[in-house]
Amino acid sequence: MHNLGFALDGAWQVLLAGLILGAGLPVLFALGIRSLAWGAGEAAVTGSGVTAGERRPIGTAIGYALFAVVVLGVLLGLTFIVANGFGYKLEFSHFYPTLVAK
Repeated sequence: MHNLGFALDGAWQVLLAGLILGAGLPVLFALGIRSLAWGAGEAAVTGSGVTAGERRPIGTAIGYALFAVVVLGVLLGLTFIVANGFGYKLEFSHFYPTLVAK
């Protein structure tokens, strides 16, 4: 019976990691795109042409912050893969990630 508990515990961890990395980063990227579009403002079409809408700097800042989180997630994933190839492991014993020899 203990083996089933271990298997379910491992499956839960894999599911959580898949949701965060597999669906979470693309969702953050999509929200960043949407935030940049909101920050640019809505264009208005008039008889004399197209006029730019009112810009929202907070939307642009939020979009770039979301992109930074996505880039950091990708870099952290690449670091994990490369560290395993060189015989290191990635630890989060402090706030920041560190590489420790296996």
